Amino acid sequence: MPGWTRRATAAGALATLGLVATGLRSRTAQAAIDQLQLFVPAAPGGGWDQTARTMEAVLRVTGMVKGVQITNVPGAGGTVGLPQFVNQWKGRPNALMVGGMVMVGAVIANKAPVGLQATTPIARLTGEFEVIVVPAASPHQNLESLIAAFEANPGSVSWAGGSAGGTDHILVGMIAKAVGVDPEAAAYVAFAGGGAAQAAILGNQVTAGVSGWGEFAEQVKAGKMRALAISADKRQPGIDVPTLKEQGIDVELFNWRGVFAPPGLKPEQVKALVSLVETMAARDAWKAELAKRYWTGILLTGEPFAKFVAEEIVRIEGILASLGLA
Repeated sequence: MPGWTRRATAAGALATLGLVATGLRSRTAQAAIDQLQLFVPAAPGGGWDQTARTMEAVLRVTGMVKGVQITNVPGAGGTVGLPQFVNQWKGRPNALMVGGMVMVGAVIANKAPVGLQATTPIARLTGEFEVIVVPAASPHQNLESLIAAFEANPGSVSWAGGSAGGTDHILVGMIAKAVGVDPEAAAYVAFAGGGAAQAAILGNQVTAGVSGWGEFAEQVKAGKMRALAISADKRQPGIDVPTLKEQGIDVELFNWRGVFAPPGLKPEQVKALVSLVETMAARDAWKAELAKRYWTGILLTGEPFAKFVAEEIVRIEGILASLGLA
């Protein structure tokens, strides 16, 4: 056999082996996330659960994974499920927990022994402004009426929202402070999931409700709830609700949600999960869901997201302390 033929054959063999190796690496990396497990430390119906189920739908429709399993473990703003995720799901390369600003506050308020520092931050996904609603039958036709009752007798106005120390609770505390009411005097009723909070509002069991616009939008549109204010800096496109600021209350708040992996992963496994989420966020199906649910895409991944989480812990701890909620 001529020398050049042997060299060509050897080169071809090496190229083939290289392609096989690359294919094996690709399949190995993909295999880790073919079957994705989403852990939701809250009851069905709330923002975290909606985020998980939206992810499941987009990943399934786009064929990015073969299957998605969702596990709900509600309680105390995620502080019941978080230790389970950290300890029992440790080292799983195909697992993601949905969480966010609410959990940061809940960990602080509940003095939880396990915090987000024990997880592996993967990506910040969405942001959403908070909205204040009342049942359709409520005597409060506007925010001025609600706040007047709150100022006159704080304990007579009950606010339904998510877990103690979470975003909803923080907003009530900020409003109280802004209008001269002791935040600790506010009658805040914490629920483990958005579904339970909605039921309490629709059943006229509470005076008002606080949550992300996406959770109340359909009930407001159906006339079952009345939206009095939104915690944005300015009026939001497609949302006909006045801001707190334009009604004389100098408060704004933006809730964020993201996903976290368990501890104990190898760098390449973390990279695979980050890549999966980044690819999902770039898909038209995901962007359509953001628009449909009035969520703002605020993607931040990997180390920058980890730094953001660390800064949020410090920031929210300061807010809760100033409100007497820490």
